[in-house]
This record gives sequence, C-alpha cells and structure tokens, in this order.
Amino acid sequence: MMNEPMQTINEETAVEYLKFFYPTLRSEITQLSMQKNFAGIIQSTVNYLKNLLRESKINIIGHHIKLMEGIYRNADTYVKDIIENLFVRSFESFKKHTKIQHWNAIFQYMPVNFQEIYLEQQKKDQIFFGKK
Repeated sequence: MMNEPMQTINEETAVEYLKFFYPTLRSEITQLSMQKNFAGIIQSTVNYLKNLLRESKINIIGHHIKLMEGIYRNADTYVKDIIENLFVRSFESFKKHTKIQHWNAIFQYMPVNFQEIYLEQQKKDQIFFGKK
C-alpha cells in the first residue's frame, strides 16, 4: 500500500475541520463561512480559547492548539497566513492575561513550529516596535 500525500487544506476544508473541532462554535463558524469570513472564524476560535483561559482550562487549550497546528501543517498559504497572523499572534494576549505557570504550560503544549513562529513574531515586534 502506497502512502499518498495528504491533500492541501484550503479555506473550505479548514472550515469543516473547525466545525468538528469546535462544536460549540459550529453555528457561528457556519454563519461566518457563508460570509466568506475565514479570519472571523479563526478569531472566534481565539475568543473561545480566551474564555477557556479565564476558566484556567489549560489542558483543553493545549489540545485545541495542537488541533489547529494539524490544520496549519497541511494548509495552503492563505490558511497558514491567517492562522499565523490571528491564532499564533493571539498567544501574546494569552501570556499577558494569565499566570506565568499557566503561560509556561500553554507554551509547552504548543507544537514546535508554533513556538518558532511565536518567538519570531516576538523578535520582530521588539525590533520594529521596541516591545518586550
């Protein structure tokens, strides 16, 4: 049996995965999808994770980060760009709004490529905006 490469995940396929991964957001994802608002869909997942953060549900956040990375790993350029610019970028907000031990746990849950993207974003922000 030959291993066939996984098909590239485009916006429509990513939406179907996200509806499955986030059943509580399914109707919102469907509505935003009908409006062709993929960025809005990713933002709704970020908002959902921020709510979990307020409830200190770090393990669940870690699980969702790994699911998003699964989409990202096989995504087309558009989907990757949106995930990098909204989902991964939101980690800085997570860091600011949680206890350091929770942030450390979230960072450990992040797949290596998300850690690398996040750290690169932080480095560029520091260079361009003088942020720490």
